[in-house]
Amino acid sequence: MSRKNPKRQTAVAPRAGTPSPKPRPAGDAFSRGVAEWTFNFIILIFATGTIAQPFVIPTSSMEDNLLVGDHLIVDRMAYAPAGRLTGHLLPYDQVKRGDIIVFRYPMNIKEDYVKRVIGVPGDRIHLVNKQVYLNGKKLDEPYKVHKSSYVNVYRDNFPGTPDVNLPPPALDMLEHHVVNGEVVVPPGHYFAMGDNRDNSADSRYWGFVPRENIKGKPLLVYWSYDAPTEDLVDFTAGHFVDLVQHFFTKTRWRRTFMLIHGYPI
Repeated sequence: MSRKNPKRQTAVAPRAGTPSPKPRPAGDAFSRGVAEWTFNFIILIFATGTIAQPFVIPTSSMEDNLLVGDHLIVDRMAYAPAGRLTGHLLPYDQVKRGDIIVFRYPMNIKEDYVKRVIGVPGDRIHLVNKQVYLNGKKLDEPYKVHKSSYVNVYRDNFPGTPDVNLPPPALDMLEHHVVNGEVVVPPGHYFAMGDNRDNSADSRYWGFVPRENIKGKPLLVYWSYDAPTEDLVDFTAGHFVDLVQHFFTKTRWRRTFMLIHGYPI
């Protein structure tokens, strides 16, 4: 019984005149990769609002660490209450002195503020000639700046007699939470201040930050653009034109992906 020889497969030559496919330029592959990475990054940021949230710095209260026009990624899980399982898997943390936090402004919870935590529940705080004292000890604050040379009677010697009209929460703080010339932070609340100490609307002026108002901590600056506060608060047509004309020159490229760290107090 003879065996049949298997059929041999031969390559078919392309027909004459049929153009062979041209290899795509390396630049196209690079552009596709950048586009895909950018798209995935946007999805990560905007589609997972419960984990991370974009936030823009609209005022100068945190200069010179955070600048007007810094666009941040805020970790919303940083201070989330840990469950039995997630507490071992995710790096949940307690709010600590020196942390930079993003929170709902107590006077209008539709607005988000960013400040530094100076006092936690039970802490005693007062200022003398711009210098902060925490629990009786003078604080070393390398992150703060002073941009005015004069001493304000209330702002820089806190708590004292207000020289401005204060809202009810601040008045309540001065009336019910001052002991021996020091503000005592109540349970479930925090005392927050801006790093630009002479130009910051903070706990001195509107009272304590309730724990439930804290949304998270900023992780990094993903984009920084030199623009005025009014354009950052309300995206105007003028801001759009400015972006088109000056995107490359007004973007602070050195701050891109800059990590944000607290300072242990």
